[in-house]
Amino acid sequence: MWTKLALIALPLAVTMSPGSACAMTSPTSQKIDCRVVNGNKLPASSGGSEALCAAIAQAAATEAPNRRFSVEVRVLGRSSLAATVTTANGKTLPVQKFAVSDRELSKSSFEWFARSLAGEAAKADGR
Repeated sequence: MWTKLALIALPLAVTMSPGSACAMTSPTSQKIDCRVVNGNKLPASSGGSEALCAAIAQAAATEAPNRRFSVEVRVLGRSSLAATVTTANGKTLPVQKFAVSDRELSKSSFEWFARSLAGEAAKADGR
């Protein structure tokens, strides 16, 4: 029985290893530093701070590839955000504000705001 179990477990372990290694070395996660202040104010349905930072990382990969920047997002309420972007060369951009007037923040509003932040970072970088 142990032999059969080993024959099943070994290939499974080998196929899972490369996937986790790729996730750890993702270039996007190394280029974007994202910090969310007052993330507990985000609606649970939005996915929270992790979903917001994931949206920023994804937008950076599309809108500002190969650029490094950091973002500090302050959650002002369940429907508004403010973010400060600092580029790799140390330039801090004006505070970017975002608000939804007819509902709470959601994953789609995170994506919209993230694209805007990444676009501003790309323009400020001058490349």
